[in-house]
Amino acid sequence: MSRLFSNRPGDDGLPGSERRLAVLALILGTTMAVMDNSMVNLALPSIAADLEVAPADAVWVTNLFQVTCAAFLLVFAALSELVGRRRIYMGGLVLFAIAALGCALSRSLEALLAFRALQGVAAAATLSIGPSLYRAIFPSRLLGSALGLSSLVVGIGYAAGPALGGSILSVARWPWLFALPALPAMGAVVLAWRALPREPGRRGGFDGWGALLAMVTLGGFFVAMDGNGAELPGLETLGWLALSLIAGAAFLARQRRAPYPLMALSMFAERRFSLAVSSQGLAFVGQGLAFVALSFLYQQEMGFSPLETAWLFTPWPLTIMVAGPLAGRLADRFNPSLLSSAGLVLLMVGLGSLAMLEADAEVIDCLWRTALCGLGFGFFQPPNNRELMGSVPAEKSANASGVMSTTRTVGQSLGVALVGACLAAGAPVQATLWAGMAATGLSLLASLGRVSLAGEALRARRRAAAESVQ
Repeated sequence: MSRLFSNRPGDDGLPGSERRLAVLALILGTTMAVMDNSMVNLALPSIAADLEVAPADAVWVTNLFQVTCAAFLLVFAALSELVGRRRIYMGGLVLFAIAALGCALSRSLEALLAFRALQGVAAAATLSIGPSLYRAIFPSRLLGSALGLSSLVVGIGYAAGPALGGSILSVARWPWLFALPALPAMGAVVLAWRALPREPGRRGGFDGWGALLAMVTLGGFFVAMDGNGAELPGLETLGWLALSLIAGAAFLARQRRAPYPLMALSMFAERRFSLAVSSQGLAFVGQGLAFVALSFLYQQEMGFSPLETAWLFTPWPLTIMVAGPLAGRLADRFNPSLLSSAGLVLLMVGLGSLAMLEADAEVIDCLWRTALCGLGFGFFQPPNNRELMGSVPAEKSANASGVMSTTRTVGQSLGVALVGACLAAGAPVQATLWAGMAATGLSLLASLGRVSLAGEALRARRRAAAESVQ
């Protein structure tokens, strides 16, 4: 860990002594956003009973957060270039804390949903620019290690969220799940104000029409995906999907001619970037699909309780916590595309082995297969993120960060929707795991397509490092 705060001649980013508080601000903000949603999922039955609403209506407490977060990811990434990432990050934290207190004080579903929507907007402000802030804080030689630390933080949030939420609900009512994150959010604001790099915003305008089209595109897509899981009428779901596709086409057309585009399409001309984005999106389709499919497999096919199912999931984030930092550190020294490809192979093997589980399989059989998936995903994500963020110029890192966050959330949502479609068609749950393995296989092809390019970039970094020492 001390390596992350070391100094060398020619380092970009912040000096080593200033990185600790800056990283702590990012860790608090990310952990808060990740844990908040995973904790709230456990409280949905309690919220439905307390507010006297149908369970299907209470599900929108989670869905609306996801929809608004997804809709604003690209918007805040672009806006951060205009006003500075530090201001956007701090503003997101303040809004998250205010909205969290609003949720805790809500006494109707309508009020709770309004504040959850605000929380989603706030989470988008922090999550959209998080990876680009790691690039601004750490020197290029440590980018993989820094992004590995980010994976560790996300893994801790996913692993600890359900356990912490269950512990709180055992001694207190559901509003405390919203109230408690407000304190670390304000602590993160203080740290961000003191430690995050101050940077001037660029001159020029903001692509307002592009922002509107992006929100309609992503919001419509997520409503359609959530509608599929919530069994909305087919025509209504298709209508939202059609709106998303039309707005998406208009968004791309707008980006080609906007003077200050929300998403610089020129980034996709860099093959390392476009292949890393493709690989990430397909891998998250596989992961999102597996998470939902395993819930059905463990409970409906194998007879485990919801609590037992939650514990059976824990090897996945726990192994990411172990593998992620190691993979990130290795990605600074070796070809990151080879590392991410090896991780995808492990993920494919894990998903295939889960698909072959028998109904009477032992708990240990579930645990090692789930751990193998987490190990593979942990070795895939930090090296792939390093390629994605490191393949574009530093001035485009906020834009690349927004694309990364959007691709991740879209991939996960698409994976969840595919599970619903497969089950609605009468396919066995094992078939959805095979579909996840197929999506991961496509991700592997994209990852392998950039091995030589990543090798050339690694050699160029080594030559630049040697010249700076001389």
